[in-house]
Amino acid sequence: MSSKVVIIISTGEKEKALTGMMYAANALKNKWLDDVKVVFFGPSEKLISQDQELQELSSKILKYQTPVACKFISDNEEISNDLEKLGYRIDYVGALISDFIKEGYIPIVF
Repeated sequence: MSSKVVIIISTGEKEKALTGMMYAANALKNKWLDDVKVVFFGPSEKLISQDQELQELSSKILKYQTPVACKFISDNEEISNDLEKLGYRIDYVGALISDFIKEGYIPIVF
């Protein structure tokens, strides 16, 4: 059986975002699962664009993959360029998350 997860970090609370990002970075690094996708959606996008500690932790995720941030949210918050500079891919994530679930990815939401 394949073990695939999509980690959705949507919280505006730093501690919860740190927890999700730490899990994502370690799951990718240690290959705990067959595949891990990381999506930032909602208040977490603004939080990551402004917080240096979260940006440093996101660099650990970026060693293994390019996380995706929601274009609708980041455009509304006017932070798309900031997130792109951090290495994030900006895209509409509603259909993307739905497709991951259809492909058998288990969503984990922080």
